Formats: sequence, structure tokens, C-alpha cells
Amino acid sequence: MNRLLEALGSPEKRLPPTIHIAGTNGKGSVTATLRAMLEADGKRCHVYTSPHLVAFNERIRLGASGEFVSDPELFKALYACEEANAGEEITFFEITTAAAILLFAENPADVLLLEVGLGGRLDATNVVDEPLATVITPISMDHEKFLGEALAEIAAEKAGILKAGCPVVVAPQDDEVLAVIERKAARLKAPVYRFGQEFNSYADQGRMAFQDEEGLYDLPMPSLLGAHQVINAGMAIATLKAAGLWSGEKAASGGLKSINWPGRLQPLINGALVDKCPEGAEVWLDGGHNPGAGVSIASFMGEQEERSPKPLYMICGMLTTKDPVGFFRSFDGLARHVATVPISTTTTARGPLELADFARLAGLEASPFSSLEDAIADIVSCAQKDGEAPRILICGSLYLAGEVLAANNMPPR
Repeated sequence: MNRLLEALGSPEKRLPPTIHIAGTNGKGSVTATLRAMLEADGKRCHVYTSPHLVAFNERIRLGASGEFVSDPELFKALYACEEANAGEEITFFEITTAAAILLFAENPADVLLLEVGLGGRLDATNVVDEPLATVITPISMDHEKFLGEALAEIAAEKAGILKAGCPVVVAPQDDEVLAVIERKAARLKAPVYRFGQEFNSYADQGRMAFQDEEGLYDLPMPSLLGAHQVINAGMAIATLKAAGLWSGEKAASGGLKSINWPGRLQPLINGALVDKCPEGAEVWLDGGHNPGAGVSIASFMGEQEERSPKPLYMICGMLTTKDPVGFFRSFDGLARHVATVPISTTTTARGPLELADFARLAGLEASPFSSLEDAIADIVSCAQKDGEAPRILICGSLYLAGEVLAANNMPPR
């Protein structure tokens, strides 16, 4: 990666002030919340995230327009990277990240929000020497093949984005994870802002409270749903403060009300796919795919059940690199049935038969289906027999979430 960037003229040295975000869960939500609050304050934000849901362009948002990179701009940057690479060995993520960095260096913006792809220490995004701040969202078991089998090993990889003297904002973590981050920060003399210690955020009578040494702020709840999004919003506010970008409650309030991050506890109200669902059905989409995400999604579904009881039917597809039993376990006693489906946009998805077996191991009733449409048709049949409008949760993979949004004619904007 460094070799290619040098051949391109070191564009990483010409980037706007940068916030670098790593973690297992919540990276994208924190990034989206940061963007919403910064834009509400009139700032132009470059944004780099992965993976995409429907189109690759979603990974690169340019600050001047606030839109995803256009095809001609993307092709030009990729061509420049291919030429500079001169046939040397390089990964897909490395060369596309180099293209993004080239675009970010050549286009004006006030801030770059840079999300890690995998891990941190060896990630292709880890090329910024002096970020305004680094962020570590909740760390849990995921990508063990690449990052290590122990939580402390994974934490050490994620903490690889910390830089000397640069503040780091840390989400709630297991004690062993926090200890790893704190040791690394101490070695680098990096100020640490920990959720639950230096700052806190919580729901309070339909509002969100944020508290730190400067005081207590009364703010609207974030537009992203789920109790975990209150934590993510608090992380974003603490990051703006640590980075010297905090301008006050007005911009924060405006941003919190306008966060856009598809495929995360997203209600699907209408569209071609929703039209196939039973009449009166409540349809939710979430790309969460690891045990930590399962806990958050199940918690939200439990809250929905308390407010408005409906039988919960899950439609799930998942990659072979994920822990399906760990994910499904949180839904034991909550979901009536799991329909497992294939994912056509990747070659690394588990087959529906195998995934259904894992769901049963977690204590759930499950059946495999050959397509998303067949799974929905089965739920329609069950709803007609039971005479109940169901709650449908489509989950387990961002790849599946992308297929659903495409089928429902709802590409991310």
C-alpha cells in the first residue's frame, strides 16, 4: 500500500483533517452520525466506508457534492492506481482504498471520515500519521481467521490505528479489550476518552442526554433506531469534541435528526419486495451478522414486541466466515421461525440447509428456502393460517441487505 501511494505522489499527505474509525460493530453508524452532525454545521465531509450495499460507489462520498463518487471519477482514479501499481501484487481493497485516497486528496473537503476495512494495524486505511482523532467502537469476536482467535488479539489489531498524541474515543468494551487499548494509548501518550468514564449518553424520557466534564446536553434521539444507537451518537459527539470540531447543540441536534445509514434496523414501508409481504406486515432490514449485532437487534425486536405484539419471522442469509449460532442465540424465545436463504451476490455464503441447521442448534425452528421470494411466500401462507399480521426481520448479512434494497428499488443515497 505504501509503495503504491508513493508512486501516486503520496496523496495521503494531502488529505483533509481526518477522523479514523475502527471496531467490530457500529463503525458505520458512528461514521454516519459524525457526517450528519458535521454537515448540519456546514462542513463538507469526505466519507470512506465498506462494504457497499448495492453499488461500489457507496464506499466513497465526496465532500464538495455530498454525493457518492460518479462512475467517470471512480474509473479515472482506478486507472491512475492501476498504472502506478505497474502490475505489482496488490489486493482489491488496497487498490480501491488507494483510489479513494487519491480522490479525497484531489477534491476539497473540510473533514475526512475514514472507516477501517478490517482490523486496523495492517489495514489499507492506516496511512494517516496525524489524525484529528481515532475511534474504537465495540470490539467482539469477528474475522477471527484474520485478526486472531482471542479477544485481546483482535483488540490489539484494532488499536493499531492509534497515533502518538492523537486522542482516541473508546466505546463500551470488555475489560480485557479496554486494557489493551489503554496500554497502547499510554505508550503513545494519546489522550483517552472512554464511554462511561469521560463521557456518557443515555435515553431520558424520549430525549437523548449527553454528559461530559463540560456539562449535560439535552438532545433529540438519533434517527437511527435501537438503544445501541444512543451509544453510537454519544461516541460521535465525544469524537467531535476530542477532534476540536464541536460547535454546539444546534448542529448536533440537527444532525441527530437526519442520520442516513441504510440496512441498520431500517423499516421497509413500501416497495416491490414489501408488496409481496402479508398485508399489515411490519418489515425490518438489518445487515448485522455477528453475535454482538445479534444482541442489539434482538433487544430492539424485544422492545417492539412489548409495544406491539406480533409473531416474529426471520429471513436470514449469512457468510461462511460468521458465527451463526452466536448470532441466532439472542433470538431464542423471541422468533417464531427462521427462513434461511441463499445470497446471490457473493460466493462465500452458507447454503440455506446448513444455515437452518445452525439456527436449530441455537434453539430456533428453521426451514431452508431457495430464494428470498419463496421465504416471503411461506410467511404469507403462515400469516393467512394464523390470521395475524407478522413482524418480519431480514438479517444476517450486508450482502443480503443490499439484495433486499435492490429488489425493493431502494438503493442508498
